[in-house]
Amino acid sequence: MPETPAKPVNSKAFLLYLVVTAILCGALVMVVEVLGSRVIGPFFGISLFVWTSLITVTLIALALGYGVGGIVADRYSSADYLYGFIFISGLLVLIIPWIAPTVIRFSQPLDLRLGAFVSTLLIFGPSLFLMGFVSPYLIKIAASELHNLGRMVGGFYALSTFGSVLGTVLTGFVLIAYFGVTRIFDITGSLLIILSVGYFLFFRKYWSSALALLIPAVVLWDSSQPVHISNITSSGTKVTRMAQRESFYGDVRVLDYEYGNRRTREMIIDGLVQGGINRNTGLSIYPYSYFLQFIPHALNPDGRSCLVIGLGAGLIPRWYDRHGIVTDVIDIDPAVVELAGAYFDFEGNDRVHIQDARYFLNSTGDVYDYLILDVFNGDTTPGYLVSQEAVKLMSKRLAQDGVLGINLVGSLRHDSLMTASVVKTLATEFDQVEIYPTFDPARGDGSGNLVLIAYRGEPRQVDWRALRRNPVDSFAYNEVWGVMGKRFTFPENVPAIVLTDDYNPIDFYDAALRESVRREIIQSTDWDMLL
Repeated sequence: MPETPAKPVNSKAFLLYLVVTAILCGALVMVVEVLGSRVIGPFFGISLFVWTSLITVTLIALALGYGVGGIVADRYSSADYLYGFIFISGLLVLIIPWIAPTVIRFSQPLDLRLGAFVSTLLIFGPSLFLMGFVSPYLIKIAASELHNLGRMVGGFYALSTFGSVLGTVLTGFVLIAYFGVTRIFDITGSLLIILSVGYFLFFRKYWSSALALLIPAVVLWDSSQPVHISNITSSGTKVTRMAQRESFYGDVRVLDYEYGNRRTREMIIDGLVQGGINRNTGLSIYPYSYFLQFIPHALNPDGRSCLVIGLGAGLIPRWYDRHGIVTDVIDIDPAVVELAGAYFDFEGNDRVHIQDARYFLNSTGDVYDYLILDVFNGDTTPGYLVSQEAVKLMSKRLAQDGVLGINLVGSLRHDSLMTASVVKTLATEFDQVEIYPTFDPARGDGSGNLVLIAYRGEPRQVDWRALRRNPVDSFAYNEVWGVMGKRFTFPENVPAIVLTDDYNPIDFYDAALRESVRREIIQSTDWDMLL
């Protein structure tokens, strides 16, 4: 026999509570989905595969929740069960920050796509599945109160969707900027628990259930993590997290490393290093920044203006500025600008434009002698910044003798389609496109940071010996001068396409490369600093 639903004391108030339930649960589903990228991003990147996994798992979990929830609602139709499931889903959301590290470690040996999917499924699937119970339960319960079934069903789905819109907007535009990811999960889980307890208190008069409010009270009392966290790695290196900002665009962290008299500092965004310095000298510890400084300047020694797209730690614009070159910077993330100034001695804040790169290139009328593109989204340069349309915009912003320099993580020997395609796309606007690997292409798998240089006119000569007068930190000295000036050229028959805004499959074809980058990140970065 199907269970008879328990009648609430005040039907109108109860129906209003169901409306609140529909909106709030719809909103919190999207909060969990949007935050998912911040949980697994430092390990699997913020890429097409990660977002595909998040969307797929959300749809699968909700679909199963709708189906199973409908069956359960027919058999156990009391609202007590609905709010019981909501309570459990709240608990599952609260434990997400605690179980995520273990699940990610378990999934790490899998490849990028499968690892991202399995992590997402195990971390977020259970809570989303139970939240899928809400819609069929709401309809089942409200059907006994209302006679206009069609209007009621449509209304609840509309309210749930409105809640989803609200949750998406609030998470993306507000919550991430003002709260850490762990704190937002705490708030989300606590709201679900409070919603459940509210029902049992006001409609079922189960006053003992008020004890359950101790859960969110304890969790929300102080769940924020301290800014400075130190850890000693197995090699004896002391790692300290100096700063962390959860911005609209990524998880930005500054990490300090100490081993004896070796003291370095890195800026990391979503697990990917965006620049690093030797704290004893203030110089970069990574070769690519020297390539982007020395080579464009050597090819156009009389240049007086520079545009840097992608601030990172601010080392490249700092170098151009200190050489008397007026340097503008475009970066979409104000958190990056803040931390570059606070921890990496970047002083060019008055010439920083907090904008999207394509928007700035379209709107400005300024022309520059140097244009440096050093932008990464997840593990690769965003496709929309290396399309033919983007290259045309960058060409318009360069003076006739201007030089374009691009930091690109690419492959030269295996899976080189996208790297060769970026080169071919640049060649549609520039007479000369030169590839300077910051590593020995004959070693390893032939992948890593490449500096692409493009300019108009005849090939230009560089006095590579003269460049040695520039200071290079000891951390990068051998790597820089071991390969500086050694160009790489693709064979004429290498497969390549011209990338456009309409067709730009860089995320898909660079999957193996990004997996390699992520493996290197996990091997070289302290886990506790990423978690």
